[in-house]
Amino acid sequence: MRLFATLALALMPLAAQAEEVGRVGVDWVGNDIIIEAIPDPKVQGVTCHISYFERSMWDRLSKGNWFEDPSNASIACRQTGPISLGDIDTSEAGEEVFSEGRSLVFKSLNVTRIFDQKNQVLVYLTHATELTDGSAKMSISTVPLYNPAKP
Repeated sequence: MRLFATLALALMPLAAQAEEVGRVGVDWVGNDIIIEAIPDPKVQGVTCHISYFERSMWDRLSKGNWFEDPSNASIACRQTGPISLGDIDTSEAGEEVFSEGRSLVFKSLNVTRIFDQKNQVLVYLTHATELTDGSAKMSISTVPLYNPAKP
């Protein structure tokens, strides 16, 4: 088991670390909306904030699906300092900036950055990945580049 965990950590892409900046209680059973700040590790001066729903222990016990949270998430990305582009992936598929598990094994919440070179805009997409059917729940945010500094 320890070998599996070590292998899984080694294979994980280097991605940004999220910092919780807010937590809003939405009902009396303890369900919350979490807000996290995620600085883009390859684009200095850009920070994304994602919000998502976190189920309470009571909700998990009463409704089942013990290990799973909903796929819903929202994202807003803004310039938070001078923008400096690092070595970013400029392909149409973009690259993962952040990933966080939303169930024991089968689902994760991802943030992907796509560079719209023609319009000089960074597009950030948040979406869930699921092992079986995927998820159509998504949200995007854009950050225009006005003369970004090259490292």
